[in-house]
Amino acid sequence: RRGEMAKSTQLIDNEVFRAYATYAAVVLLKMMLMSTITAYFRVTRKAFVNPEDVASLGKGESAKKYLRTDSDVERVRRGHLNDLENIVPFVGIGLLYALSSPELSTALLHFRIFTGARILHTFAYLIPLPQPSRVLSWAVGYSVTLSMAYKVLKTAWLL
Repeated sequence: RRGEMAKSTQLIDNEVFRAYATYAAVVLLKMMLMSTITAYFRVTRKAFVNPEDVASLGKGESAKKYLRTDSDVERVRRGHLNDLENIVPFVGIGLLYALSSPELSTALLHFRIFTGARILHTFAYLIPLPQPSRVLSWAVGYSVTLSMAYKVLKTAWLL
């Protein structure tokens, strides 16, 4: 069975796929939470980018003062953008990886390390923690995705 791609009818019973689905859901929910945190910072810092967003805060020049950037809002946005750049590839490559019939223990290691690295990366960005905490957490997660991509290519193309 090793080296074969899983059939779609086997997915619900496949422990690796269930683990993938669990950890993919966790990091996707974490990424979605970043949108909420961005909105929270925009409201509490009164820093908006669209005129219609400040309509309730006043008219004319009094409302224009809220059309601005804020360093805290931008920090959260950069963290969210980094999630988009890393979690989306993980979800796609992780799915292919789960379908490549890896050992459950190896798959769990990949999924857990990636998830932990992305959560740590978020804390490193938002607190902020001193470098190199953020770059190391990014590099660990990125390396996990590359490792899974290598396994997929090795299985699919028999590298």
